[in-house]
Amino acid sequence: MPGTVNVAVIYYSSTGTIARIADAMATAATEAGAHVRLRKVRELAPQAAIDSNPAWAANADATKDLPEAEPDDMVWADAVIFGSPTRYGNVSAQLKQFIDTLGGLWAEGRLADKVYSGFTASSTAHGGQESTLLALYNTVHHFGGILVTPGYTDPSKFVDGNPYGTSHVSGQGDLPVGDQTLQATKVQAERVVRVTRALKEGGLTGGA
Repeated sequence: MPGTVNVAVIYYSSTGTIARIADAMATAATEAGAHVRLRKVRELAPQAAIDSNPAWAANADATKDLPEAEPDDMVWADAVIFGSPTRYGNVSAQLKQFIDTLGGLWAEGRLADKVYSGFTASSTAHGGQESTLLALYNTVHHFGGILVTPGYTDPSKFVDGNPYGTSHVSGQGDLPVGDQTLQATKVQAERVVRVTRALKEGGLTGGA
């Protein structure tokens, strides 16, 4: 039997696109044999801002019972898949805030030798998807993590075209997550689990 792999899917979503991808990522990782924790990061926006956007308010209500990410989730995980919408070509403030709480674990070397990957969404096709993932992956280098991206390792990746990680164009919220994005999610989650398992069985990953 293959060894146990712990995967934490940690994300921020305002209007729900990233939440939908995160849920699909967690499901795909589970189906690939991993133990999975799905966690949202803490919201920083004021309630008035959330209430001003019906989609944002609806997503906040739909995920109100989902546990918030804690540093312990990072310690537990053999692999971490981060998700964030693009914010001016960078990760959201909410996800960055969570990452900034991990300094103690980083100083102790407890974030190193884990597998990391990421996913994102933007309003337009050139709205910063690649730069957001690359910015996120800069953090992985500082962690001493092992970056596992989907690359062009599956024929479907030549269709969605993003080797950096699953990405979705949401328009103004009128372009829901569809089959192409869900297939990209499946490819990425399965690869993360497969590579993490191989590294862990070789004694190379730094789980809890």
